[in-house]
Amino acid sequence: MNAGTDYLLIVEDDPDILKLLDAALTFKGYKVVTARNGEEGLELIQRKHPVIVIADIMMPKIDGFGLIHRLRIHPETRDIPVVFITATYVTREDRSFALRLGATRFLQKPLDLEKFLGTITDLLKQGVPTMIQPLSDFEFYLEYRKRLEAKLEEKNKQITREERLLSTDTDRQDQALVASLQRDLAERDELKFLLGEIQEQLERYAPSD
Repeated sequence: MNAGTDYLLIVEDDPDILKLLDAALTFKGYKVVTARNGEEGLELIQRKHPVIVIADIMMPKIDGFGLIHRLRIHPETRDIPVVFITATYVTREDRSFALRLGATRFLQKPLDLEKFLGTITDLLKQGVPTMIQPLSDFEFYLEYRKRLEAKLEEKNKQITREERLLSTDTDRQDQALVASLQRDLAERDELKFLLGEIQEQLERYAPSD
């Protein structure tokens, strides 16, 4: 498979990272389409049929986990390789869950561009990967809830530390720390929102007695 003959899809809500990856892949001769969240990504997948999907995990609307689950449960999209790029979901358990969902590669931010481009080249040379059996909807949401609960616990601890640091220096607050706290508060709200949605889905797909 040669560069430039098929579409690569980047799904990333950070505009700077999206622009960087788009420029790097385009420079290498690939045709690139982009989306800002999983919902837009799914729409583009139906229209463009990309040969590889490169996706962040922590995104609004439909995140990376939700995106790959939807790809794997449908036969027409089940074999599309998915490269996860993430700064939030970096634990061994996160990686294991991503691989159980059918992620082809798992890369941590900040990205090493040379390694990233090498990964794309390798995947295009390998062709269609061997897919694992997709999780059921109930299994997916159950495991996903565990990951979200772990992230929420970590985020709450981080927010507590940052608030404690800021409270000890009220005269000269560190602007970088203030900005970090604001980001973490927004991420905590997003995690809580996702947990609410996941709980609704668990009730919907719970096995009947």
